[in-house]
Amino acid sequence: MRDPSRNQSVDFFDTQFRRQIRDHEYALNPFETLALDYLTGTVLDLGSGLGNLSLEAARRGHRVVAVDGSATAVARIDADARREGLRVRAIQADMEKWIPEGSYDTVVAIGLLMFFSRERALELLRTIQEHVAPGGIAVVNVLVEGTTYLGMFEADHYYLFSRDELEERFAGWTILSSRHETFPAPEGTRKEFSTVVARKPTQIEGIRAPRGGARGCGRSGGGSG
Repeated sequence: MRDPSRNQSVDFFDTQFRRQIRDHEYALNPFETLALDYLTGTVLDLGSGLGNLSLEAARRGHRVVAVDGSATAVARIDADARREGLRVRAIQADMEKWIPEGSYDTVVAIGLLMFFSRERALELLRTIQEHVAPGGIAVVNVLVEGTTYLGMFEADHYYLFSRDELEERFAGWTILSSRHETFPAPEGTRKEFSTVVARKPTQIEGIRAPRGGARGCGRSGGGSG
């Protein structure tokens, strides 16, 4: 049975973040680099990790809210934002329950949604879409089926999207970028990613449901930051 008092994924990344802080590893990953080109106005960075994207966005003039489950990550963001005088508000939150307030010109969720059950992952994706202002941008990146590196997940508590599912769930939005990429992972495994950048219609009623309605569970056989 899953222990609700512990979150294996948060523990996994908290350990990684402490190492990265020790070694001063703050480079943007490829998905964060892609996102920078699409940021506009106010930014909500969900699952912000160490805040590399959030802090860089603030340096470029954006007002940012960064949300992560790791106390280590949030402390780093707070410290650097204060030192540089950046407009970043860092929040430590349980993403199983947390709901944003208001709307944002850009909402980013890189490497987040796969760390939840299918039901919560899709609920959080809908929440992201709802909190993007009309005409605003969503940048979402997930692991998809074919991923064989599962060491950062809690058993039976993750969701691998099907290959094209993420783009399909932005039906009615303008797709600005849609990418599928493969990266090597430890012990000969691999990570398969889907990244979608989409602009929300200025009229909410223009959003359609995904083709085919509700999808069957796309969870990969096996047994995310």
